[in-house]
Amino acid sequence: MGLTPAEPAPVTVTGRCQGCGACLLTCPHHAIRPHGLALRIRAELCTGCLECVEVCPVDAIDVATGR
Repeated sequence: MGLTPAEPAPVTVTGRCQGCGACLLTCPHHAIRPHGLALRIRAELCTGCLECVEVCPVDAIDVATGR
């Protein structure tokens, strides 16, 4: 069963993000989008594969707990 738009994404971009775009380019589901000067994860597209977490050079993506 996939995520619905009402559910939060399994990962979130934190204030540590420097906007390098590594996660954006790596996400196989195109769930990460630019939002002003920051990046936002679209919950309805995020599958929780965590590829974005692995490539972030500043550890700016947090994984939700309790899922």
